[in-house]
Amino acid sequence: MTSTPLDQFKYFFKQKTILVQLIKINVLVWLFIAFLSLFSFLLQIEISKNVIDWLALPSSFDTLITRPWTLITYMFLHQDIFHILLNMTMLYFGGFLFTQYIGSKKLLETYILGGIFGSVFFILAYNIFPVFNQLVSNSFALGASASVIAIIIAVATFKPELIVQLMFLGNVKLKYIAIFLLLLDLVSIEKENPGGHIAHLGGAFYGVLMALNLKYKYIKLPDFAFENFFHRKPKMKFYKNENPTRPVSDEEFNRQKAEKQKYIDIILDKISKSGYETLTKEEKEFLFKSSK
Repeated sequence: MTSTPLDQFKYFFKQKTILVQLIKINVLVWLFIAFLSLFSFLLQIEISKNVIDWLALPSSFDTLITRPWTLITYMFLHQDIFHILLNMTMLYFGGFLFTQYIGSKKLLETYILGGIFGSVFFILAYNIFPVFNQLVSNSFALGASASVIAIIIAVATFKPELIVQLMFLGNVKLKYIAIFLLLLDLVSIEKENPGGHIAHLGGAFYGVLMALNLKYKYIKLPDFAFENFFHRKPKMKFYKNENPTRPVSDEEFNRQKAEKQKYIDIILDKISKSGYETLTKEEKEFLFKSSK
């Protein structure tokens, strides 16, 4: 039976991958803000504006000191439907390629750190360049764009010759898509939303650094293990024969076999979602012994 686009859409969102979780979080936050905006309109009070101000990233150092959490929260925050649709479409595109060629283990790390690099570029630019002197006190950044650009640029740096198929354009090498996005941000800084485009460049900068280091091993970076936020370590109980000279009963043998197979299935599922490198030392040893 041929699956329909709706079936594929449902299947994608039933998965528990980091990419799906990131998209879900962004959509849920947007829905929350949308409902607040509706209530604000109906009640004629500024609930949604206050919440957005509290979660968006300020360019002012004085405001940032009082709201340090915005370095993270801003990258999950969107106001209108077109903004989130564009970002989530690009996140799906870039995240899918990233998971295939780099692995899901680094996906969340790149999303978070790419967003943080974007915030640093945004804040420094607004506090250094004279053109922003009149804007720094009341400018804010929000959106997943810097994080998404970090992911796309990272995979483009890691696999620049990879050919992808784009609607209306056909087959295009990934490096040309990355170059186009970077040039678009550079020429757009002086036109509109300069803070957003500068943040994109910060995310892109981290994406290049991460991919080059991963490819050529320039330095050993710490493993932030952000993916542990989405994965709980399974707790399995195994039954041991206390008296090796006494054979176990059929019931106990079957129970042990079922528990071990269940644990193997959990490990294999983890490999399919996050890659072999995400396994713990104990999980690798268990899988190795079981394979014998």
